[in-house]
Amino acid sequence: MDKLHWVLDFCIRHQTVLGYSTLSLLTAASEHIFSSVVFKCPCNSGNMLYGSVFLIVPAFILFLLGYMVNTRTWRLLTGSCSLEKCCSCNRWGACTHYCFVLLMVTAKALVAPLTWIAVALLRASFYECAASGNSLIRNFMCKGKGQECHKVLVKIPCDEKLSQNISTEVLSLKAQSQLIGWILVSSIMTVALISTCASHCYSPVSYLQLKFWKIYSKKERELWEIKAKEHATKLAEINTKCFFEATDPAPFQTPTNEDWRKISVLYTFNSQEQYYSMIHKYVNTNRGNSVRFKQGHQNLPVLEFVDEASASESGF
Repeated sequence: MDKLHWVLDFCIRHQTVLGYSTLSLLTAASEHIFSSVVFKCPCNSGNMLYGSVFLIVPAFILFLLGYMVNTRTWRLLTGSCSLEKCCSCNRWGACTHYCFVLLMVTAKALVAPLTWIAVALLRASFYECAASGNSLIRNFMCKGKGQECHKVLVKIPCDEKLSQNISTEVLSLKAQSQLIGWILVSSIMTVALISTCASHCYSPVSYLQLKFWKIYSKKERELWEIKAKEHATKLAEINTKCFFEATDPAPFQTPTNEDWRKISVLYTFNSQEQYYSMIHKYVNTNRGNSVRFKQGHQNLPVLEFVDEASASESGF
């Protein structure tokens, strides 16, 4: 039982890393299935198109799915095209903030497609097929060898023995693909490490306070889910009962549209008056009517979990 508790605690504390690791493994497994079962290079003039589609199109689809499943995408988009927002005076500040959040969303959406491309390049099947049909690569590898070399190069994905007929002075297509793949992997890891270090370096709060903040966000989300279900259930029961019994409903307090709008805006951090969420800020600023409610600074990357926790409350 103690070991099970330790495992659960470990998964909760490292859920972000484990989540991305699982996503990467699933993407790699999907690529393996595609390249082994579905992918069959035609070994003719259509090599370039066929190989490029398998290399790029699935990655693009995964990129779009990354946007769709990210909670901050819908938190950013919902209600942003309403007339009230369009007529707002402070559009420049809002656009700047939106672009900043969009950059963070894009970075997370790139995890799966970059994993697909990196794994595909290391396996080399897609690149080998696409490159063998590319005129620039054919001219480079077959320089001074005549048209026969061009014909042989197109057939290489279907018969690896044919690669022996190409000059050994240049890297084979498989070696080129794997080299590009390792460069891509090392670049991704370097950028990820630098961005993580930068986000923690510029954190507006200390390490232990940040851990406390994340615990608070998790607990607030859990309690919000419970209270929201209870409130929605009670309201539904009142309305249903009044409908069937043809009676007038008793007064029932429920948040107004303005209340929902105030707690749904993107979180901004203020070092002078710190709040751990928009709900926390709302209840401590006279239900969002105080001037302090509108005060805030740029949402830093290290605090992005605040918006993600709040957005997941709504089920997106």
